[in-house]
Amino acid sequence: MHDRLLNFTKSILSIRLSFQLSQDRGFADMSLFVARRLGLVAAVAIAVGACSPRSSVAAGAAADQPAPAAAPSQAPSSPQPVGTLNGRVLPDFATLVEQVGPAVVNVSVVEKAHVVSRNQQSDQDGEDDPFQEFFKRFGIPNPGQQGGNGRRFEQPQRQGEGSGFIVSADGYILTNAHVVADADDVTVRMTDRREYPAKVIGMDKKTDVAVLKIEGKQLPVVKLGDPSKLRPGEWVLAIGSPFTFDNSVTAGIVSATGRSMPGEDLVGFIQTDVAVNPGNSGGPLFNLNGEVVGINSQIYSRSGGYMGLSFAIPIDLANNVRQQLVSTGKVTRGRIGVQIQEVNAQMADAFELDRPRGALVGQVISGGPAEKAGVKAGDVILSVDGKVVERSAQLPGVISSIKPGNEARLEVWRDHASKNLTVKIEELQEEKTQKVSNRDVEEPAKADKLGLSVRPLGADERKSAETQGYLLVEDVTGPAAQAGVRPGDVILGVNGKPVKSLTELKNATASTSKTVALLLEREGTQVFIAVRGS
Repeated sequence: MHDRLLNFTKSILSIRLSFQLSQDRGFADMSLFVARRLGLVAAVAIAVGACSPRSSVAAGAAADQPAPAAAPSQAPSSPQPVGTLNGRVLPDFATLVEQVGPAVVNVSVVEKAHVVSRNQQSDQDGEDDPFQEFFKRFGIPNPGQQGGNGRRFEQPQRQGEGSGFIVSADGYILTNAHVVADADDVTVRMTDRREYPAKVIGMDKKTDVAVLKIEGKQLPVVKLGDPSKLRPGEWVLAIGSPFTFDNSVTAGIVSATGRSMPGEDLVGFIQTDVAVNPGNSGGPLFNLNGEVVGINSQIYSRSGGYMGLSFAIPIDLANNVRQQLVSTGKVTRGRIGVQIQEVNAQMADAFELDRPRGALVGQVISGGPAEKAGVKAGDVILSVDGKVVERSAQLPGVISSIKPGNEARLEVWRDHASKNLTVKIEELQEEKTQKVSNRDVEEPAKADKLGLSVRPLGADERKSAETQGYLLVEDVTGPAAQAGVRPGDVILGVNGKPVKSLTELKNATASTSKTVALLLEREGTQVFIAVRGS
């Protein structure tokens, strides 16, 4: 009797299950899939529960029960904690902003209205104002004029916005020089909306750094970091006031370090992909330790807005400028008296350097510190006082930050070996350029290997041209032309060795089949050009 009842119950369940599964073909297919993975009993249980009118209640109840163990091949991944990805901790930007944000300020500048003459304004605009002629013709006083006499009027105020950050508890603030360059009034606004009038202590337009001062108590300050430790790919964060939106936070990564920009020879910029727009200028760039590593200064854009390239001034350079402006009111820079260029792969090959690095000395200024220290054209400066010079753009900033009168230790690469020299830093001054003459005296001779056609310079030519070279390039073909050698260049040396005659030039270029480095004088400057042998 017991066996019959059991068989009957199984039959009823089987019929009901078949009917319910036929109502939901999609779910029946899923049941078969699950059955292969979890076993037939588990699949049947899921199918019946889902098709039941009380399936939502059943699901809710099931949520309170322990989940059945899964087969190892389909074990679900464990939940990732907040702030991690694949086991790696993600940056906590929110906490970082809470910690450093109060020391970041909005800088509002106003250029006061100025009363100028009609002639002055016409000179500024480059053309007459048609509205001025209208007022004059009909005898109507110009509302922009004082007294309506047609001669003097008041220019409207011009306003601007920027960013900055507090570097000392007594109220010194760093920002960009271009933010406050023409300001008559400067106002600093804190994150808690307190406002302070600010005084411009000083500015240095060559590095685009300015120092402001406000009077406040217990002001929050930032910590300064070491930009030399930045690595491409490292997270960084910017806070500023783009388009007047105070305390806007953007984040990204370091794209590169030591970037040179057109017209900027003292700053090796930090390139990032952090969104920076007008109004971010002067704001801080933070690393994940909450340290300022740079001042956001420029963007590269075709539209005027952010396009993925932003540049920051390294904070060590900016802080050096700040200290000088605060203590002396001016900035003095060091110099060693060299002209340099980048070391590319061809140059590294020519000088047998392990890889492209350092700053190649193209010219040593006569009587300068470098000449006195024994630096020669063709030397590659690898480090200064232990600071590695990876790219030539880094060297001017490193040298300029050394106080004139101090000594610096240079590591240079010369004759396939490293050599240490000690140079006494002098104050940076304007350097005189030279002109090179290009007059025919005798028929040129050819250095067929490189495609150069050269001739010796006469004594009178060398004197009038004020050049130290002896060989003038008359024509260029082949490898030399492809490398960028031009007619009118004066050849000074090959692979760091001076050449004074056609014979020396031919011997120097014929003794090697690889790339050669020609030292040329062009328009008063010296430059190395790498030429691949044919």
